[in-house]
Amino acid sequence: MSGTRPIKFRILEILLDGKEYWNYEIVSKIQEEYGMNSAYGRDSINFDIIELASGGMLKDVEQKIDEEGIYKKEFLLHKYVITDFGRSRGSDACLRNL
Repeated sequence: MSGTRPIKFRILEILLDGKEYWNYEIVSKIQEEYGMNSAYGRDSINFDIIELASGGMLKDVEQKIDEEGIYKKEFLLHKYVITDFGRSRGSDACLRNL
């Protein structure tokens, strides 16, 4: 996958498999694919995830404090799953799970 698709579309595409993902798992995958390896890139991608969740396309199913520094030490980590609305919107955008 190249970094040509809008990031929010790619986030939905990753989650179309119906599995639950921690935000840092999604962020690291997007960073690698889009070459966004800075702290700014990391936080920008995380903000895109938050926007998708606030729009009802992702559901926050679990939270924990990042005690190990996986994403950012002492930062609140979130686990997400795609919603039916997110699937519908993804389908409207012709997304598919690769």
